[in-house]
This record gives sequence, structure tokens and C-alpha cells, in this order.
Amino acid sequence: MSAHAPATDAMVVGGGPAGLALAAELARQGLSVRVVAPHPPRAFPATYGAWRSDLPGWAQACAAQVWADVRVYTGLGPTSSPTPLLRPYALLDNAALLAALLERAGPGLTWTRGQATGAARHGNLWAVTGGASETWHARVVVDASGHGGLLRPTHFPGGAAFQTAYGVVARFRQPPAAPGSMVWMDYRAPAPVRGEATFLYAMHLGGDRYFVEETSLIARPGLTRDVLAARLHARLAAQGTPPGEIESEEWVRFPMNAAAPPAGEVLAFGAAAGGVHPVSGFQVSGALRDAPGVAAAVAGALARGEDAASAGWAALWPPERRAAREVQLLGVRALLTLPPAALPEFFRAFFALPQQQWQAFLDPQTGAGELARTMLRLFAGAPGAVRLPLARAALAEPGASGRALRAAAAPPAPMPAPTLKVASPSSHPAAAAGREAGS
Repeated sequence: MSAHAPATDAMVVGGGPAGLALAAELARQGLSVRVVAPHPPRAFPATYGAWRSDLPGWAQACAAQVWADVRVYTGLGPTSSPTPLLRPYALLDNAALLAALLERAGPGLTWTRGQATGAARHGNLWAVTGGASETWHARVVVDASGHGGLLRPTHFPGGAAFQTAYGVVARFRQPPAAPGSMVWMDYRAPAPVRGEATFLYAMHLGGDRYFVEETSLIARPGLTRDVLAARLHARLAAQGTPPGEIESEEWVRFPMNAAAPPAGEVLAFGAAAGGVHPVSGFQVSGALRDAPGVAAAVAGALARGEDAASAGWAALWPPERRAAREVQLLGVRALLTLPPAALPEFFRAFFALPQQQWQAFLDPQTGAGELARTMLRLFAGAPGAVRLPLARAALAEPGASGRALRAAAAPPAPMPAPTLKVASPSSHPAAAAGREAGS
């Protein structure tokens, strides 16, 4: 790309689903947009799942499969009963998602293959440099480069805490999970394990094909690929369901505990902007929901001659969402302090809450007060082995805990959502770069 390439209104660094979602919405606002990524447009490589209702309507049409039978197992015994979640769960068809995003963007988007290495502002334009001495100019720059950020690093309080997972798509003579089901979390341990607790995440893909994944929800440091692969195969062997032909493997590793980022001259989006939900690991569905509002704010600011990055930050991280992230991080600290044997008990209490409450807790647009009230209800219903570590985690952060309690006592108020501010048109606890838990 020549240094004389024409300037665009916006430049998005990163070609993942979050970056492309924002790029598409910026183009739909009538802006010229350049996406810079190390690769040409390609189907996203990670497995992305999401609660179907969390996806915008156009993205729901990109589902490869939807399960009505979604369940969790929080008992340790092999005969423990499942808890039905009664909420449809979707596996995204990544090629269809890419095609839909490019179609939404239309001719206003230019895709450039390259590696951005830095950015500097000169008057009203940004100059973004590339690894092959390229220079691209734009009025606003967005870092959507993924976990950790490229142009503006992400902060992880106390150091990054990781969700990790190893999985395979394979054919099975004996079903490793209930046929027709999607197992969101299975903490049953058919064979004794030591160290961090892990769970099985499983999707029946039809016939004798399943996607099965051994997942560590959050740990500092994260569990390794070798450990999780060994646990997965030991689990499958112990329950008498070893895989036959393995079609593909997946390795997932991403940080969960990003703080709400401060606003800056470079706008960030997706995982680079702290978009990973600190408890579930979901990111893609949230980015799809946030993109229209952020794009409208950026486009409006550019039209008025105002600071577009500041407008984008205000739409993406309003004060109530920042307060909610502080409460979410209290939950992260609590999870990190729980002994491995207590994690299944924690989630047993969590999914024993009324469905509306646990769903809201996993929604990135839920406000601080509602989150804090749910945490108090969870604490009240949890067994003593869970309560004590939770109390210690709260006492270790008296300032944040005090603010959470004040939020819980305040009258309920809906958190402003970017998609509600405009008229224009949304990483399974373990799928990467947005693994909708890997979103």
C-alpha cells in the first residue's frame, strides 16, 4: 500500500468478528472504512457460541445449529442430574457470519492486508504505519486487534487470569453427551483429578459427530494445552466414550479480567476494549450488539467536527457500564479464590437462582446495582464452603465492595445500551478471540 493511498474516515486494525462488526456499522453510517489485518477475509477460525436471544436478528440467521436442550451438571457424581437452562443456544457458522458482515458493510469498506505497528496523529488525520513500511491515513483509528490490544494495551488488574480450553470435533461410537443436547458446563469427574477444576463443554453436531472441549473457566496462570488435552481424553475414556476419527482440534487461551479501559485518542473495540465478559468469557455477541451504537456515535462526532474517539468511548463505556465492570471483577476475584472443589457448588447455587437473574448476570449490559443484588442472593444461597472464600474476596477489596453494596441498595435503573441511543441497527465459556466462551 503506497504512502499516497487516500485517507479514509475510519481505520479498523483487526479482521476478527468484533472489528469487522464495527467496520460494517461504520460503513453503514456512510463512512469510508479501511480494515487492516494480517490476512485476507476468511472464515473466523474459532468456535463461537452464543445465547440465541443475545444475537441481533441478522446474526441469528448465521447460526449453524441451535439447541433447545441446553444443560449444566454441577454435581460431582457421574449419576448427578442435569439442570436445564431453558434458553436456546446457537453455534455460529463463521463463513456465514463473515459473509453477512461484508454484505452489511457494502462498498464503503476496503480490506487491506498488512500488520499495523503504530499510530500517530498529525492535525486532523492519523497516520498508521505498517510492518512493511506502509502508511495509512484516517480521521479516526480503532484498535480491534484482540486480547491485550496492539495500539493501546489492555490492563488486567493483578495480572491476566486466563480461560483455557482444548477441544476436538470427532466421531463417536458411543455419545459423549446426551444426543440432541448442548452441555454448557459439566463438572462431573468420572476420573479423579488434581489441581484446578475443569468442566466439559459439548455440542451434538448431528449423527455421530460431537464437539467436546475440556475447559478451565478462569485461572492465573491458565492451564496448559497438554493438561487439558490429557483431562479431556481421560474423561472420555473413563465414561466409555473415546473418540474415533478426530476431524479437528481447538486450543483456546484468552484473558478474562480486563478492567474498564480509560478513554484515549485511539478508540478500541471488542476484546482490545475489555469486551470479554469476565465471568462467561463471551465477547462476540456483545460486540455485535454494541457496534451500531458506537458507529453512530463516531459518525455523528465526525459530522460535527468533534472528537470521534471520545464519542466512541462514551458510547461503548458509559459510567454505568464502568461501574458494572468493577462489580464483575469482584466476581472474578471471588472465582479465583475458590478452592477447586467449591467451583461446582458455586455454579450449583448460581443456576439455582431464578432464570432471569442468572441470565442478567451474564449479560454485558446489566447494570452494577442488579449485578450486586444478584451476587448478594448468590452469597445467601451458597453453602459455607463457598461463602467463606467469597467473603474473603470481598473484604480484600473494601472500596469496590462498598461501592457494590451502595449500588445494590440504590433503586434499580436500566444501564444505557448503545443500541438504544440511535435509530440505526448485536466466546461459550471457552471459544477464543471472542470464543463465545469461547465466545
